[in-house]
Amino acid sequence: MATYVSLTHLTDQGMHAIKDTTKRAEAVKAAAAKFGATVKDIYWTLGQCDLVTVIEAPDELSATAFGLTIAAAGNTRSETLRAFSAQEMQAVLGKMG
Repeated sequence: MATYVSLTHLTDQGMHAIKDTTKRAEAVKAAAAKFGATVKDIYWTLGQCDLVTVIEAPDELSATAFGLTIAAAGNTRSETLRAFSAQEMQAVLGKMG
């Protein structure tokens, strides 16, 4: 499974319904399963991002479909980053010439 880190901003719609944010987080976790993904952690943050989410998904297509489905609800806008563990990074380095 590949790991992704999603940096998320709440939209105006998401802010208007902020009191439901933890309920929506549980719904997001449930929705992930439909894409073969798992939400490992969700953190509400201060600063440039409102939430940081760690997701595992079988491939980029699944991760992208999941992210687009969540974004389509209109509560958030996210930037998703592919993250590599030390072991995965070592494998990448091993492919270098």
